[in-house]
Amino acid sequence: MTTTGFRSFGSDNNSGACPEVMEALVASNRDHAVGYGDDPWTARASAAFKAVFGPAAETFFVFNGTGANVLALSLAAGQGQSVLCAEAAHVAVDEAGAPEANIGCKILPLRSSQGKIMPEALEEALVVLGSVHQSQPSCLSVSQPTELGTLYTMAELSELYEIAHRAGLLVHMDGARYANAAVALGLGLAELATGVDLLSFGGMKNGVAFGEALLVLKPALARRVPFLRKTRLQLASKMRFISAQYEAYLSGEVWKRNATAANDATSRLATLVGGLPGLELAYPVETNALFARLPQKAAEGLREEYFFYGWEGGLSRWMTSYDTTEEDIQGFAAALRRQLS
Repeated sequence: MTTTGFRSFGSDNNSGACPEVMEALVASNRDHAVGYGDDPWTARASAAFKAVFGPAAETFFVFNGTGANVLALSLAAGQGQSVLCAEAAHVAVDEAGAPEANIGCKILPLRSSQGKIMPEALEEALVVLGSVHQSQPSCLSVSQPTELGTLYTMAELSELYEIAHRAGLLVHMDGARYANAAVALGLGLAELATGVDLLSFGGMKNGVAFGEALLVLKPALARRVPFLRKTRLQLASKMRFISAQYEAYLSGEVWKRNATAANDATSRLATLVGGLPGLELAYPVETNALFARLPQKAAEGLREEYFFYGWEGGLSRWMTSYDTTEEDIQGFAAALRRQLS
């Protein structure tokens, strides 16, 4: 597939870095700096996260989202313990068994509705607490937004957290598209993290070039992270190139602008294609993901013009990015109409 003029609806991972991030990378590439995070960029980025999430928040930069999740779950689970999550959760479906392989824990998917864990399923999973014959739940991991692009309300999250914390579990949030969720719910970054102990803070899908951040919001857990990060192969020697991006990303609410643009693009696309004959929207369109059911022939024809992924259950997934243009949306909708006519 050519990359010349390539416009993708396959994933927000396919977009480039936003201008502010690229400028920060160039600026951080001057002279020498002490490695492994003992540099001014990492100090400033960590301070920026504290300014948003509070003085108790500790930030640890890592290479990627799977690394952030594995590092987080390393603090919450171990051998003989289990992590409870939704059936479609990234940690259960799309990380090639990395948590189990690196931690020795069990990932236990729970019954879900539209990608969201059902409270009664969580209650049922906790019945095994105290049984020597079954892995012991020690962490609840929620994806916000879900892998289906849907959103938990704060009330839904609060109910799950109350159940988990009452049972002594830690709460981890996989926030690969955290900014998209915050914008869609009309919340600030810190508000969305209410009740969360460990946050995998996403940036790469919203304009950051590379690298993610793990936020430890329960101070007692933070002491182990510097050592575990090295053990989990997530300690960057030239950390300034990751942290400089996040200083820029948080500055001037670049995160909010980018996420708003991505969400709005999917909303406009849904409006344009939602009523087309032969097409069914499978889930509510709440962030920057649209899942559709359409005839296979139409999907194959559309894929000759635009890149996107097929999904479980015969669905097609269309995702927009912070840099998706109105021309992109109109062109995609027109191509889809041609295939369905």
